[in-house]
This record gives sequence, C-alpha cells and structure tokens, in this order.
Amino acid sequence: MDSLRELLDAVRERDIVRGRFRGLLHLLVGRRIARQDGTLVSTGMTWRDLSTLLKRLRWDRDAVRELGIDPAALAPRDRERFWYAAIARAGIDSSEAVAAAEELVQPLAELGFLVGPAPGTK
Repeated sequence: MDSLRELLDAVRERDIVRGRFRGLLHLLVGRRIARQDGTLVSTGMTWRDLSTLLKRLRWDRDAVRELGIDPAALAPRDRERFWYAAIARAGIDSSEAVAAAEELVQPLAELGFLVGPAPGTK
C-alpha cells in the first residue's frame, strides 16, 4: 500500500492526472503496476480499497467533475462512500477510460512505474 501511496503522491504532485482521472481509476482497478526494478506495486484493487485509499490521501473531491459528476450529488460526509459512488459511476471499463489510461502509461514510466496491458489485451 505504501508503493501505491508513493505512486499517487507523485502523480498528484506533478499534476499528471488532470483530464485523465477516469484513466487513473482504470489503471488502479484493472491493471498490474510495478516499479522499473520489477517490484510489484499493485495487481489491481477493489473499488472499496480504492475508495478507502482516495479518502486516506484526501484526494481532491472536485476530480469527479472530470467524470461528469457533481461532487454535491455524492455523499458529502462519508468520503469513502463518496469515492465508491464516483468509481461506480465513472465507467472505468469504457473505451474512453482505456484511452485515458494509455495516455498515463508514458508519464508513469518516466516516474519509474511500469503499467501492464488492459484486461483482455496482450
């Protein structure tokens, strides 16, 4: 989990995700992520685990606007439910999410993280 925090902190610090938040969700849920030395960072995670992580990192709630969701329409007091509902409505299995995720592969590689292929591809 520490490696995931490092990944998300680096992504947030360098503002790599702006405009590609759906792609980030797709990567975190459905793809294998490793460091360049082969150390495993993630093999994918459940929506619940991802929502817990975003809550712990105090991810900016306004990021859901990129998904076409008004933050006020989600659970305002329970951040874990907020993020879970946002992930559920994000369409992270859509072709748009896959395309946004592919745009993140190179910037993540420059940060030292290698991303595996999308599910169902080689």
